[in-house]
Amino acid sequence: MAQTVVLKVKMSCQGCAGAVRRVLEKTEGVETFDIDLKEQKVTVKGNLQPDAVLQTVSKSGKQTAFWEAEAPVQPEVKPTEDVKPAEDVKPAEDVKPAEELKPTEELEAAWIMN
Repeated sequence: MAQTVVLKVKMSCQGCAGAVRRVLEKTEGVETFDIDLKEQKVTVKGNLQPDAVLQTVSKSGKQTAFWEAEAPVQPEVKPTEDVKPAEDVKPAEDVKPAEELKPTEELEAAWIMN
């Protein structure tokens, strides 16, 4: 069964693309391939396992990885209810300043004694 494998291959010139072309031309099972130097992209069609194609192209000496598909754009989610700005929030009136709070040891002692 023919399948398509897309690879990202670091190529900087026509010589690099030629090295990739030579290894693919010698590979059994490759039906067609396309080398896009500008996009650094190699598309291979044939009766091959993706890992085998990756290893074969790596033999050209070029840095090779599977082409990552672009993640789909997530639609913007709008809140269902109105969010109040921070200005409308009233401060708590019964909160004691830090100086008025009992140290932890006193609280632990009070807990143990009760």
